[in-house]
Amino acid sequence: MPSTLFAYTCDQLFLAPMATDYDCVIVGSGPGGYETAIRATQLGMETAIVEKDKLGGVCLNVGCIPTKALLKSAEVMAETSHLDDFGLELDGSVSPDFPSVIERSRGAANQMNQGVRFLMQKNDIDVLRGHGRLTAPDTVEIEPSVNMDGEEVGEARTVTGEHIILATGARPNELPFLPIDGEKVMSSKEAMLQTEQPDSLVIVGAGAIGVEFGYFYHHMGTDVTIIEVQDRMVPAEDKDVSKELEKAYTKMGIEVMTGANVKGVDKDAEPLRVEVETGGSTEHIECDQVLSAVGVVGNVEDIGLETVGVETEGGDIVVDDYYRTNVDGVYAIGDVTGAPWLAHKASHEGILCIEKIAGHDVRPMDPNDIPACTYCQPQIASVGHTEEEAREAGYDVKVGTFPFKANGKAAALGHQEGFVKTIYDEKYGELLGCHIIGEDATELISEVVAARTLETTGLEIMESMHPHPTLSETVMEATREAYGQPINI
Repeated sequence: MPSTLFAYTCDQLFLAPMATDYDCVIVGSGPGGYETAIRATQLGMETAIVEKDKLGGVCLNVGCIPTKALLKSAEVMAETSHLDDFGLELDGSVSPDFPSVIERSRGAANQMNQGVRFLMQKNDIDVLRGHGRLTAPDTVEIEPSVNMDGEEVGEARTVTGEHIILATGARPNELPFLPIDGEKVMSSKEAMLQTEQPDSLVIVGAGAIGVEFGYFYHHMGTDVTIIEVQDRMVPAEDKDVSKELEKAYTKMGIEVMTGANVKGVDKDAEPLRVEVETGGSTEHIECDQVLSAVGVVGNVEDIGLETVGVETEGGDIVVDDYYRTNVDGVYAIGDVTGAPWLAHKASHEGILCIEKIAGHDVRPMDPNDIPACTYCQPQIASVGHTEEEAREAGYDVKVGTFPFKANGKAAALGHQEGFVKTIYDEKYGELLGCHIIGEDATELISEVVAARTLETTGLEIMESMHPHPTLSETVMEATREAYGQPINI
C-alpha cells in the first residue's frame, strides 16, 4: 500500500491524507477476534488479524476445546465403573493411559487451530504474526514473539487501520500467596498439558475451571481436594445448583472444602503442604500438586493503551454499549473488557461491534442474556437471574423445578441426577432465569437463551410442543410447575 497519496489541481499541489493499510485491524485471534474478522470481510472490509501465539487463542489451544476432550475421557472412565447398570459386562479392567488422554486433547485443539487457519484463508484475512501494540489510534506496531511451543513467530512491521479492535483475551489469575511455577503450583494451562499424572491434587477455587479439572483428575484416578473460600461451590450459580453439585461431588469421592481460605503452600515439603484456614482453625493438606483455579485477568498490558490514552478501570478496558473505547477508532471486545470471561460473549460482542461500525442497526447486548456453562458431570448451565437476584431486584416470582429423575429420556440414559429450575415474573410472565444441573445441561440452555431473546413468556413455552422422549421436556415441565400445572411430578 502506498504510504502517501498525491493529488493535483489546476493551480496547486497538495498532500492528501495518509491511506490506511486496512479498514479493520484486530489484535488477537481468539473466538472473539477471528469471528469478528470473518464478519468484517463479509461486510466488505479489508481486514487483518494480529496474533502473537497460535490462531484460535487460549480457547481453542489451551482452554475450551482441549478441556472438553479431557472431560470426555473422564466421562467414559466414569461410565465404565457402572457398566452393570446398562446390562453390560467387561472382561478385565479399564484404566486410563494418561499421556494418551492428553495427546487426544491436543489432537482436538490442533484440529480446531487448523480450522481457523483455513477460515482465515477462505475469507482473505491477512494473518500478521507477532505481538501487536498500539502506537497511535490507527497504528499497530508488530514485533516478533515466541508462541506456546517455544517457536519465534512474526517479523517487525507496522500496519494501520481505520478501525482497531483489541481482542487480546485473558490469562490465569495469580494470587500473591499462591505463585504459579508451572510444576508444583499449576495454572489451568499446565493442568491440561502435563503428561505425568499426580497421585494427589489440591484445587484452589470451585468455579467452573476448578470443578471441571476436579472431575477430570478424579476420574483419571487422582485423589482430589477442592477448596473454595466462599460458602459454596460454583458461587456464581443459583444456590440450589451449588448444593446439588456438592452433593454429587461428595458422592463420587471428591473432598470439597467450602468457606476455607488457603494461606499458602510449602513447596519445600515432600509432599507439598497446603495451609488452609477453616472454621477458625488451621490445617495442612498434603498433595503432589496444587492447581490455582481462581479466575482470569485481561491481557491489557503492553498493548499500547497508555500510549494512545485508552481508559481502563480495575484492569479492564472501558467500552460503551458498542465496544467503543474513549479513543476514536479504537474498540475492545471479550475478556479485556471484564467479566464474564466467556468465549461466546467475546464472539457476540465482536460481531455486534463490527456490524455497528458498518452502519447496521444493532441493539446492545443484555448481560442477562449471556449463558454460562460448566462441563463437569453433572453439567451446569444457566442464563438470567438466579432466584435470589430476581427477588432482590424486586420481582414477584414464580419458581418451578423439575427433577431429571422424572424425565423418561434421563431414565433411559441412566443419568437422573439434577434438575431444571425456571424463574418467571409473576406479573408479566417474563422468563427471568433458568438454571440447569444434569445431563446435557449445556445443550439444553440454548432453548432458554432463544426464549429470552424473543421475550417469550412462560405460557408460550408451555404451548410449544416438546418432542418425547427428550431431555428438553424438562424445561417445559419446570415451566408448568412454576405455573402450578405440573404433569409428570
